[in-house]
Amino acid sequence: MKRCWPLLAIALMIGANQARSAAIPPAIYTDPPHDARYPARMVVLHIPSGGGKINGVAYLAQGAGPHPTAILFVGLPGNEKNLDLAQAVRRAGWNTVSFFYRGSWGSPGVFRLSHCLEDAKAVLAYLRVDSRAKRLGIDASRIVLVGHSMGGWVAAETAAHNQHIAGLVLISAGAMGDFGSTFPHAKLVKFIADNMESLAGVTPEQLTDQLRAHASQWRFDHLYGQLVHVPLIVITSDPMTAPANDALVTALRTPETMRSPQFT
Repeated sequence: MKRCWPLLAIALMIGANQARSAAIPPAIYTDPPHDARYPARMVVLHIPSGGGKINGVAYLAQGAGPHPTAILFVGLPGNEKNLDLAQAVRRAGWNTVSFFYRGSWGSPGVFRLSHCLEDAKAVLAYLRVDSRAKRLGIDASRIVLVGHSMGGWVAAETAAHNQHIAGLVLISAGAMGDFGSTFPHAKLVKFIADNMESLAGVTPEQLTDQLRAHASQWRFDHLYGQLVHVPLIVITSDPMTAPANDALVTALRTPETMRSPQFT
């Protein structure tokens, strides 16, 4: 599997407290010296997707740029937005773009899991427009996707189906198809009901039905062959998501798996 030093830097920031011998990167807890000419800044984004414009924020690193850029894919909204990670990555000299899927946190439209994949594709295309990348100081050749929980599934699907992704970071990534196939119906409805505070136009039952309908499609094993050339870091701390994450890493480390007709 390919390695990428910028990706390793992100991984160190995410998991520094897990490595006893590693010094904690300063970007986790302190700002770099101020650059008066090119200060860090924040830009509000309105990104066309699905006939409307979803909400986003670009946390832009200081310095003349262009900078490598991480797109942050949040989990099922939910209350966790991972913006502490966005700030740390920016302090380390990367831009970070966070956005909200249709029907979540005030983005127009209704929330559907399939819409999340469409929105992710739209965000990537939006940031790759030359004039916009120049205005935001984005190096479009160095865009890394970072996904947490459900956002890990969105990030993996997006990386697998788009060219020229510089890297992929998965943090306790949820293989959504596995949830649909393994959770009892009532348990899955309850789990979703406890994690959808900001969603519009959808019920826990409808999300459960979506997961069950796509259980055979929304699986990481369908992506193995498309991710083998993408620099990848996987960090897992959730027992519920660990099996699919471990299987992904094992498959991408096994040349025999990649030669299987299923992945060629």
